Amino acid sequence: MGAASAPAAPRVRLDKWLWAARFFKTRALSAEAIDKGRVMVNSAPAKPGREVRLGDTLSLRTGPDERVVEVLGLSDVRGPAPVAATLYRETAASLARRQAAAEARRLAPEPALTQAAGRPTKRDRRTLAGWNERWSASADG
Repeated sequence: MGAASAPAAPRVRLDKWLWAARFFKTRALSAEAIDKGRVMVNSAPAKPGREVRLGDTLSLRTGPDERVVEVLGLSDVRGPAPVAATLYRETAASLARRQAAAEARRLAPEPALTQAAGRPTKRDRRTLAGWNERWSASADG
């Protein structure tokens, strides 16, 4: 009769794959990141409905981190984290860059400690109010 066809490779949307691989908590968040241009497939902008293929290289930004991963498996079902980790492999350069950025953030000074003092006291506010009155344009005229 007809020629036997090879089994079709599973087809998975990019937004669904990112959700299944646990890069984003919801599929809506993954689609939003794709729409904002934070996800690139093989160095090209992508749309949420684009199909992911084995061997594709994805570049994605989540917060301050940027990851470059290679697709090793396809899934449209969100499973446990150890299973999701088998769907991709992060490149060595990406991993080193993320670790260096994390170390830089760890060593950076706490922003709250750079302030010399907290809120001004009542006395400080009176002093500031008197200073503003002396330098206003109406007092000169």
